Amino acid sequence: MDNGSTVDENHDVIDLELDRPHSARIYDYFLGGVTNFPADREAAARAIGAFPSALIAARSNRAFMRRSTRFLAQRGIDQFLDIGTGIPTSPNLHEVAQSVLPGARVVYTDNDPIVLTHARALLHSHPDGATAYMAADVTDPAALLAHPVLRSTLDLGRPIALSLNALLHFVTDDHHDAHAIVEHLKAALPSGSVLVVSHATPDFDHEAIARLTAIYQAAGTPLQTRTREEITGFFTGWDLLDPGLQPVLRWRPDPDETHHTLTDAEAACYAGIARKP
Repeated sequence: MDNGSTVDENHDVIDLELDRPHSARIYDYFLGGVTNFPADREAAARAIGAFPSALIAARSNRAFMRRSTRFLAQRGIDQFLDIGTGIPTSPNLHEVAQSVLPGARVVYTDNDPIVLTHARALLHSHPDGATAYMAADVTDPAALLAHPVLRSTLDLGRPIALSLNALLHFVTDDHHDAHAIVEHLKAALPSGSVLVVSHATPDFDHEAIARLTAIYQAAGTPLQTRTREEITGFFTGWDLLDPGLQPVLRWRPDPDETHHTLTDAEAACYAGIARKP
């Protein structure tokens, strides 16, 4: 089979459309990965031209994933549902969680066939824990929650960390109700579960983010950044954990991270965690 197609879990051949830019591969480029192609690099260059801090924003978000996962594992959360996984970039979420709790169980999910081709990289679990990957779409939360892989890997009777990192800004109001989708997912989780969200925002540099949004839309990827108030709405009914919803650089920064040299406008993202009462 040529390297422009893959086979999904139903053994159907899927065209990966390597001649068109793709958000997962653009993000991979921003993170310094190698799973990207000329169309992706050209789109990434246009994005960087519109928003020169795009690499900083992507890498700041990735650092938040590591910090938040470690924070939760250190507090005993040992089940994670990561929606919108993206192309694997080590350390992946399960590597961080299992470095603290070797028995942690992680389900990764994405609707992107590009991620499917790299899913095996996500499945190298610590022997005491488990990792699994499933193809599913956050815009159909009922089907996602009913997926047999999720049901066989996680115990929905115990607390679960629902990770929605850098995902919801790709769920636009023109096509879906992002807040209703998140409420559906939250309702399925037991008391003590947590919601982890990072989300792009125009609050710190509206003009630059507007230019970036136009670049993504021109590349065929809908993008909707949201204000602090709009992002806070995703946590409705749950208790925000200290320090609350913060610019991503300010959410429990590690002492050895170089965040003191960066600005909120460069990271262009809010992040927070809330617990279900």
